Amino acid sequence: MAKFNEVLRNRNFFFLWLGQIISQWGDRLGQIAVVAFVYERNPGSAFEMAKILSFTILPVFFIGPIAGVYVDRWDRRLTLFISDLLRAALVLIIPLYLMNYRSDIPLYIVIFLVFCIGRFFVPAKLAIIPDLVKGKDLLLANSLVNTTGMIAAVLGFGLGGILVERWKAQSGFYLDALSFLVSAILIFLIRPKRILAFKPSEIAIEGRRFVREISKSVIGELKEGFLYIFKLREMRLTTGILFLLWSALGSVYVVFIIFIQSVLKSGTRDLGLVLVFLGLGLFWGTLIYGRLGQRISYHKAMFAFLSLSGLVLVLFAYLVTWFPNFILVSVLSLLLGMVISPIMNIANTLVHTASTDKMRGKVFSSLEIVIHFAFLIFMFISSFIAERIDPMRVMIFVGWVLIICGVLNFMRNAKLK
Repeated sequence: MAKFNEVLRNRNFFFLWLGQIISQWGDRLGQIAVVAFVYERNPGSAFEMAKILSFTILPVFFIGPIAGVYVDRWDRRLTLFISDLLRAALVLIIPLYLMNYRSDIPLYIVIFLVFCIGRFFVPAKLAIIPDLVKGKDLLLANSLVNTTGMIAAVLGFGLGGILVERWKAQSGFYLDALSFLVSAILIFLIRPKRILAFKPSEIAIEGRRFVREISKSVIGELKEGFLYIFKLREMRLTTGILFLLWSALGSVYVVFIIFIQSVLKSGTRDLGLVLVFLGLGLFWGTLIYGRLGQRISYHKAMFAFLSLSGLVLVLFAYLVTWFPNFILVSVLSLLLGMVISPIMNIANTLVHTASTDKMRGKVFSSLEIVIHFAFLIFMFISSFIAERIDPMRVMIFVGWVLIICGVLNFMRNAKLK
């Protein structure tokens, strides 16, 4: 604890750290507000929920592959500051003007723009940390940012669900905008050692280059990354598992929200608290597997956890339907998070070991596009189906697919060994 206190005494890092706690907390409030908005306008509609949430994912395809390149060319502190100011202004437009607007299209555009800007903010935040702390403190600084950020995000869901349920969706958007503004003020107070100048005369040149590279970067990244992924058996296997997992997550994401709202008869209050337990499960699952995971083969563990995830999902659907109790929902959500998180950790480790240093960035960039594509497509498919059949059946079907795929691959891997 003493070492963490020493890092937090660093004025510049403290402002960044505090700003991110506040903005991530507010960001989850904003996400809960989006859920509440759909619930108020179209209660029980999985397709409407999927439609609005898709605009939070689409920036991954258009902006994600090139954001890191431009962040390295710009003054990172200025990038962070402008990003937060722009996001604060855009989010504020939603409760002031767009919530009572007859068409939802302007709202979709604003949400899309907010998340586009976020694709620049994240790499800039990670890239500026070495400019704020000494080399010996980097590990502690990254641990603080990641751990406290996760805690703030989880608490944002819990408190956000309660606040939004009581004061409607507008309150979530107002608080989200305020959190971005506070974060911008704290970032403005940072004085990094390294400043990359970005001259006003370069804006037009960079703008034209940005437009050109948007059209070709995604294709280029995918082409090179895909060629590398399909060349190696280990990468093909890992990509397949990630595609399956994120397809399943996309399939149950919206359905899970609608299912909880329907069973617990609450728009956001209970949902927010349930997401807290799911987040805690992801956190504890990561810690426990990090301590004990070295004793088991990566592949066997990944397939075992895949089957366990499906089993918990099937149990969740049945038990919560039969016994619609908040405590039961919370316990099962905690368990679900604990069995899902090791799969992601194992997959990332396998990618690290199977790819060369020169290709690692392209591989992760390509994988990010692949998994988000899987998530988006299956989110729409399942939400379309959930409009016509009971969401519980969708969750059970996805659970059984995971169980069968996990068991078959576990047995196949055991034979190969």
